Amino acid sequence: MSEAFRGEFNQKVDGKARVSIPASFRRVLEAGDPAFDGSRPKFVMVYGGGAARQFVECYTIAEMKRLEARIRRLPAGSPQRKALERNYITLSQLVEVDDDGRIVLPPKVRERVGLDSDALKDGAEATFAGTLDTFQIWRREDYDAEMAAQEEIALDLPDGADLLSLLPHDPEE
Repeated sequence: MSEAFRGEFNQKVDGKARVSIPASFRRVLEAGDPAFDGSRPKFVMVYGGGAARQFVECYTIAEMKRLEARIRRLPAGSPQRKALERNYITLSQLVEVDDDGRIVLPPKVRERVGLDSDALKDGAEATFAGTLDTFQIWRREDYDAEMAAQEEIALDLPDGADLLSLLPHDPEE
């Protein structure tokens, strides 16, 4: 099992759209980049996924290759494959971490998360949210609002039930 993207981090975005990748996330990116040679790991930022999506999803090179293989197994020209190719291949960008652990958020990414030039001038913050095999980048205000909204969603758990009860039974237990 590979390393996981874990935690949430609020990072300042400067006026040139540069933002630091959290150090723990950089370690996972390095491990997931087969061409990593000690500096400047690469990863893929996906800014597709539908108009309602307020974040970009970031994949290690290895994780993106696994996703691409799954997409390739679909029949060429099928509606499902076309939708996945458009949202995960066309609407994505290869990004390289610089020697200082930063990236420049590409214009399409800034547009997706709502970090326009006015927001950058005002000292915008981005939230990096780990989601195991990927991580998300949000505008901090949108992330905070989404987390507050998620608190209100009922999961139909019996009173006092542990959240881990949502997991399927582990056959090794």
